[in-house]
Amino acid sequence: MLELRNVSYRVENTEILKDINLKIDDRFVAITGPNGSGKSTLAKVIAGIFVPTSGQILLDGEDITNLSITERANMGVSFAFQQPVRFKGLTVKDMISMAAGEKLSISTACTYLSEVGLCAKDYINREINASLSGGELKRIEIAMINARGTKLSIFDEPEAGIDLWSFNNLIRVFEKMHERTHGTILIISHQERILDIADKVIVLVDGRVDTYGAKEKVLPGLLNVNAGCRFTKGE
Repeated sequence: MLELRNVSYRVENTEILKDINLKIDDRFVAITGPNGSGKSTLAKVIAGIFVPTSGQILLDGEDITNLSITERANMGVSFAFQQPVRFKGLTVKDMISMAAGEKLSISTACTYLSEVGLCAKDYINREINASLSGGELKRIEIAMINARGTKLSIFDEPEAGIDLWSFNNLIRVFEKMHERTHGTILIISHQERILDIADKVIVLVDGRVDTYGAKEKVLPGLLNVNAGCRFTKGE
């Protein structure tokens, strides 16, 4: 279980996260809210990219507040960026093997690529460089997180840049990922179809938790009442 106790994050004179208290122990949990509400910042605080100004973060009861992103990764935390990083000189197979923590066979690596809608033979030996589009990088990153198989996987707007790939395929990847890991998948998204697969939905507004509860209770209010959020249906 992931627990945040009174977590705040300040940059200079701006408080971006304000006294966040959460307990997350479900299969799929979605974080949504208006632009600028602190969603990506919260994800990066959980992943260890940012250190909270105050408060505690616990993973399965262990305080990880001051652990680095590498230390958290070793404990079973994965993070997929909204804008994936390029690694010139490393191939797609290299990256998926590194994510898995072992040298994968071409067949196994290709399976992960196929699951995210990429033709494996066209990508397995490609370099992670400027020749890849943002959408291709996003899918490769999702394949890497899938290969890691961690107990907490965090995705920052995973649907971004994959317009030509159906949402049903993306959802199936998440479902298969959970079947393998039995962990928690934490997704930041504005997409109604992504929110609709969540067990719980967290709504952030102005750096605070505005609403947190079962999808069946939270989502209808977001869709029918003007809560300042922007939702899109997807393709």
